[in-house]
Amino acid sequence: MVDVLAEINGNLGAIGYGLAAIGPGIGVGLIFAAYINSTARQPESAGLTRTYLFMGMAVVEALTLIAFVVPFIHS
Repeated sequence: MVDVLAEINGNLGAIGYGLAAIGPGIGVGLIFAAYINSTARQPESAGLTRTYLFMGMAVVEALTLIAFVVPFIHS
C-alpha cells in the first residue's frame, strides 16, 4: 500500500510562467534604473537614451511573451 503525501493537479505551466516572469521583471527594473541614472548624470542625452530604453524594453517584453506561450505549446 502506497501513501500519497501530496498530489499535484492542474497545469504546471502556470508555475513555470510565474518563475519565468521573475527574470524579465528584474530586467525591466535594471533598464529603467540605468535610464534614470544616465539622464540624471547627463540630462541632454535623455532623447538618445530614451531610444535605448524602449529598445531594451521591447527585447525584455518579448522574452516575457515567449515564456507565456511555451506552457501552452507543451500542454
